[in-house]
Formats: sequence, structure tokens, C-alpha cells
Amino acid sequence: MILLAATPIGNLGDASTRLRDTLAGAAVIAAEDTRTTAKLLRLLGIDARPELLALHDHNEHERAAELVDRARTEDIVLVSDAGTPTVSDPGFRVVQLAAEQGVEVTAIPGPSAVITALAVSGLPTDRFAFEGFLSRKAGERDRFLGVLADERRTLVFFEAPTRLAATLTALAAAFGPERPAAICRELTKLHEEVRRGSLEELAAWAADGVRGEIVVVVGGAPERSVSPETALAEVQALVASGERLKDATRAVAAASGQSSRELYAAALASRP
Repeated sequence: MILLAATPIGNLGDASTRLRDTLAGAAVIAAEDTRTTAKLLRLLGIDARPELLALHDHNEHERAAELVDRARTEDIVLVSDAGTPTVSDPGFRVVQLAAEQGVEVTAIPGPSAVITALAVSGLPTDRFAFEGFLSRKAGERDRFLGVLADERRTLVFFEAPTRLAATLTALAAAFGPERPAAICRELTKLHEEVRRGSLEELAAWAADGVRGEIVVVVGGAPERSVSPETALAEVQALVASGERLKDATRAVAAASGQSSRELYAAALASRP
């Protein structure tokens, strides 16, 4: 089978007994960076010398078939540099192919920067969306944030420290400067820091430079108070721009809190 093994995101004490036993007994480990995994084995006091295979963004498509084929007859342990494999890390293509071919996949649960940041952010956790890293290209990033501007769920992003200030400034422009957010830095490590505030305040703080691994958590869009007449006008404008009526009513209903069914019926009734 294929075992997806979550590794510590900072604190080695978060390595579970099950993870330690699995790594100690593994014959084959597919790792995002074999050097990082070899170091982890040493730090955990594991003397075993498994076969370490590189599995990263640049070779996963080609290596997935090999790993899945080998998993028919032997266990393959899959790890990323930190956290849970497949979550903004290599492994998805392997799991996808294994599922298609009937090869068993299981997980050794453990640390996740996404869930850890969400839990300590102080923002709503009942509904959230993980968006990974934003595009490095400003135009693509800003267009994508425009799509997310009315998203009601809490949003979680990864970001490099060198781009954090620019990203927070872009978030403030797209979502509004007062939108609440939290910057979670160096989670579970010695210098862990969680800084909360508005996007505008956090952008000003980050302008001086930030170091470490960063997770950005942003509160969802507040519920809009929109009248049925205004919501209908928004639907009509979207339809006039070429969007299908069903898609337009669904989008406006989600953003305005109006009933999608009633909006659809009103739009039909308003047609000449």
C-alpha cells in the first residue's frame, strides 16, 4: 500500500509514535527532498537506512506510475518536507493514480500548517477554504483575489516571507482594508508568532520585513444586506454580460443571501 505520513512542521515532539514506528520499519520512502528526510530520520534517532526516492513537483507525474506499481507488492511511505503530503505538497498524483488502479492508500495523520494556523487564528473555523500560494504574477493574483472578494468562508493561504507585504497589500485592496486576518509565523517552532489585526494593519507591520514560514488566515466576507430588487438587478447585469441565468442567480444568491430559486423566478418574470 501507499502510506501518507504527516511529519512535524517544526517541533520534533509532534512526531507520533506511529510515525516513528512507520519510518523505522520502512523499506522505501518517497520524499519531497531526500536530504530533508534523511535529516529527520537522524533527528528522530532512527537508525534504519531505507531506500529514499525523490518525489517532487518536477518529477511526480513521471514517478507516480513507478511508485503505484511498486506499492502492489511492497509498502511505500510518502512524506513531504513538513506537514501532510498532498496538501500544497507532492503526492496528489500518486494518490490519484493509486485510486484509479485499485492500490490501497492510507494515512498516518499528524501536523498540518493549514489546520494549525486556522485553529489559532481567532477567526471562524466552521467553514474555510485553503487556497495555497497565490500567483507570483500581480495581474493573475489580483484577478484571483477579485473572484474571492465575496467568499464568506475563512480563507487560508501560504506565502513566502519576501512576498508577504505585497500580498497583504493586495488582499487589502481586494477585500477591503478592515477585513480581519492573522499572520501565523514559524508555527510550533521556538519563535512562533501569531499576529492578528486588519489587513491594512498587518500590511504595515510586514512592510519592515518578516522571516520564517508563513500562513495567512483571512476572515470571510461579511454578509451583505441586499434588497431583492438590487439582487435582481445584479443578476440581470450578469446575464447581459453573457453569463447563464442559472449561474448568475447562483452567484448573486451566494453573495447577497437571497434565495436562488426566488431570484431565478423573478429574473424569468422580468424578461420581456
